[in-house]
Amino acid sequence: METFFVFIVSYLHLTPQMREKILHKATELFLNLGFKSVTMDDLANEMGISKKTIYTHFENKTKLVEETTMDLFWFISNGIDEIVALKKNPIKELYEIKRFAMNHLKGEKSSPQYQLQKYYPKLHHSLKKKQFEVMQDCVLDNIKRGVEMGIYRDNLNVEFVARIYFSGAISIKDNDLFPMTIFSNSQLEDDFLEYHLRGVVTPKGRKILNSIINSNQE
Repeated sequence: METFFVFIVSYLHLTPQMREKILHKATELFLNLGFKSVTMDDLANEMGISKKTIYTHFENKTKLVEETTMDLFWFISNGIDEIVALKKNPIKELYEIKRFAMNHLKGEKSSPQYQLQKYYPKLHHSLKKKQFEVMQDCVLDNIKRGVEMGIYRDNLNVEFVARIYFSGAISIKDNDLFPMTIFSNSQLEDDFLEYHLRGVVTPKGRKILNSIINSNQE
C-alpha cells in the first residue's frame, strides 16, 4: 500500500498540471522578488514540493526563467490581440492595453525587464525581438486607425512614431535611467503614455485624452 501511495504521489508530480503550477508560482515569485533573488529552494518551499520535482520539469533555473518569461509574454500578447480585435477608439485602446499588462505584471515590483537584461542577456535579447514584432504591429495599426478617425495628426511619420514608442516603452524599464526609488512603475506608465499621445493627437483627440486622464484621477 505504501509503495502504491509513493507511486501515485510521484505520478502527480510528473503531470502537466504540476508543471503549470510550478510555472505559475515561479512567475509570481519572479515578478515580486526578482529573477536573481528567487532560488529553486525558495520555489520548492513556497510550493511544498521537493527541488527534485521542479528539476523533473525544468532542467535548471535558466530554463525555468526562460519558460516563465515566454509563457507570460505570450499570455499578455494574446490578451493585447483580443483588445485590439475589439477596434475601440485608439486612444482608449492604448489605455486598455496598459491596464491589462499592468494587472498581469503585478506592477513589476522587481523590475523584471532590467533584471533579465542584467542576469540573462541572451534571453532578454530574444524577448526584446519578440516584443518588437508584436508591439510594432499593434502600434502601427493603432496609429493608422487614429489618423483615419481624425484623432491623430495626418502628417505623422507612422513608422518612426511606432518605433520611438517601442523605444520609450523599453527605456522606462531601465532601472538605471528610471530608478524605482524615484519613479513608481504605474506613474511611469501613465506619464509615458500621456507623453506619447500628446505628441500625436489632434484637437479632437486631445479632448478624448483629457477626458480619460480626468476620469482616471477621480
